[in-house]
Order: sequence, then C-alpha cells, then structure tokens
Amino acid sequence: MSAETPVCQLLERQDADYGGWLWVAPPRDAWLEAGEGRLLSADQGVLAAWRARGRVAHSPFEGVEPAPSGVVLFWPKSHALGEWWLLWLCAHLPSGTPLQLVGENQGGIKRVLKVLAALGLGCRKVDSARRCGLYATRLARVGIDPDAAWTTFEVDLGDETLRLVSHPGVFGHGKLDDGTRLLLEQLSASLAEGGEAPGDVLDAGCGDGILVAWLARRGARVTAVDVSHFAVEATRRTLAANGLEGEVLASDVYSALGAHRFDAIVSNPPFHQERAVDYGPAGRLILEAPEHLRSGGQLILVANAFLPYPDMLTRAFGGFEVLADDRRFRVYRAVKG
Repeated sequence: MSAETPVCQLLERQDADYGGWLWVAPPRDAWLEAGEGRLLSADQGVLAAWRARGRVAHSPFEGVEPAPSGVVLFWPKSHALGEWWLLWLCAHLPSGTPLQLVGENQGGIKRVLKVLAALGLGCRKVDSARRCGLYATRLARVGIDPDAAWTTFEVDLGDETLRLVSHPGVFGHGKLDDGTRLLLEQLSASLAEGGEAPGDVLDAGCGDGILVAWLARRGARVTAVDVSHFAVEATRRTLAANGLEGEVLASDVYSALGAHRFDAIVSNPPFHQERAVDYGPAGRLILEAPEHLRSGGQLILVANAFLPYPDMLTRAFGGFEVLADDRRFRVYRAVKG
C-alpha cells in the first residue's frame, strides 16, 4: 500500500526501519495505519482508526510504554503545538532517542531548525520532496515543563466572568472567538423559551469549554465532546476552574454518545483540517443531529457566513431560521419536529 499524504510519501522513500518507532501526531494515511510502529496522537479520529486495525495507539494523557526505538514527529500547522509536542517528547522519553521531524514547507517545517537550536538540540536535514522536509536530531532533557503551555484567562461576558483554561492547538486558544461570543448572545433566549431550564445540552466541538461552562452555570445538564484530547482536557479544567460539573468525552462528532438524546445541541463547528477546508465534521454534526435530539429538540450553531450550511440544515431538518447575522458570522437554529 502506497502512502497517500505528501509527508508520508516522503517518509515512505526512506531507508530507515520504522518498525519499533513511535508516530506522533500524524495525519490519516492508510500506509501508516497498515504499517509498523505505534501511534501517539491527540486526535480521537486517528486513534480510533488505528485501534480498529488492532494497532497500538495512545493519547499524550496516557503516556508511552515501552520506550520506542525512535520517534517521528509530524509538525503541525500550530507552531506552539509543535513546540509542545517536542517538549513533551523530551520530558517523557529517554535522552538519546532518535527523533525525526517531518512536515510541509507551507506548514512551517523549516522553522524547526530555530526551535531545535533554541533548545540546544542539534539537527541535520535528511531529505526533502513533495514540498516537504525531513530533519533528524536526538531527544534530550531541555529543562522546560510542557505543562507550562496550559493557559488560564478570564473572559468578560458583560454580566458575568468565566475562567477558561486552554492549550496550544485548541480552537480560540487564549481568547474568546467572535463567533462564539455572537452565539452566546443568542443562547439565553433560544434555550430558555417558556421559562424552563435548558435541560440536557450537548456542546459538539467544545474547544476550551466556554459554552458548557456558561450552560452549566445556568443549570443545564451538560455533555461536551471534541475530537481533540487537548480540548477535552481543557474543557474539564475549565469546568473545574469555575466549580461546575459536566461530562466531557473524546469523540469524533457523535461517535462516543451511543443512544443518548438531548434537548439541544450547540456548536461552533470547525471547517479546517490543518490548512485544508474540511466540511466533513460539520456535515456529520448537522445531518446526524436529528438522531441525537429529542422531539422538539434544537440545533443551534454559529458559522462563518460564507459556509454552505443552509442546504445541510434544510436536508436534515426541513428548514431553519437565522437568529443573528453580523455579516461575518451567522447563528442558525433548526428544530426537530
């Protein structure tokens, strides 16, 4: 089976024996999933795909045992997240472990030279092709705790303040996204029509947990899901920081929810996978939403105004309404009959 992505095509042509190696934060690629080595990823979709093949796969919150023969780190679009992965590997794996770093030129792989130099790690270029680069070094203790990457900040929502915890790679890291703010402005009236409590609410794509924290504070029974284990951990920390409770699960959209039905689903869904536009997760969120809502339940989401979600909402629900439109973002609501 041949590699599908440019970074894996570059690795495929190497002479290295990757059998005992650890693949860190790779993309979905059948060549990797059918090959040798173990996986370390914070992406629940990638983890599930490897485990479905009987492959060894862990998140960084589970650790790595035993120590690998070597490591390949796939450099992400988020430079800060790439640095975190590098610090995590240096802190958790034996010094001297061979490390290769691979990534696309447009994704910033060439910047790893400065990052490695700043950490006192030597580096050599191994190969380049398909507009990608491959570099090699060895892990060493660098004296920087990767947990220092966690950020805590407060968001002023006018009549209240929430304390949020975030991590590089989590959507809206370190700030409140404008679309999420617009969504919050609409949620109070939409979820409390008739003067009742919000009920069972799902936040699909929870990020740093601002929506579930806001909802839990108003008495909702909240469940939060995100494909990113960083987001799952951030949301758990955000709830704890505000003295709130809720269930938070790693889930590729609805994959971990089983037959649970909700009174409402709220979301600011992603539409990028690294640098590529990807409507897949948002499409499943919308089209499968009726299966996860009780009768009369509603889907409320915010999205960039240019995204093609009205057609999906019509297909799934037969109709929808626009609750807010500031020309940049729209807040949509659709109700299950």
